[in-house]
Amino acid sequence: MPTVTKKEIIERISTKSKISRNDVKTTVQEFLDQVIVELKRGNRLEFRDFGVFEVRQRAQRTAQNPKTMQRVDVPARKTVKFKVGRLMRESLELADAADRKKQVAERK
Repeated sequence: MPTVTKKEIIERISTKSKISRNDVKTTVQEFLDQVIVELKRGNRLEFRDFGVFEVRQRAQRTAQNPKTMQRVDVPARKTVKFKVGRLMRESLELADAADRKKQVAERK
């Protein structure tokens, strides 16, 4: 599966909206910076129909090094959880259904 970079997204937005690449780059970077700022503050970010970002605390746990089989303490830490919104979920489900139909047609 290919990787899409921030640069490619900026180029697409710039082309589609006819806004300069530098203006789009500045706006996208500011948006991402603000997401980070709000998550650092512990705030929940909700983008209706897209999804929700929130900070979760992971508990301390004991893991095992698979090479040495030695037990290792993993400290508690914060992580970001993303919950998919309705429109994104529906879009992904439609894409998945289309892929399944395509695979069935290719087998015949």
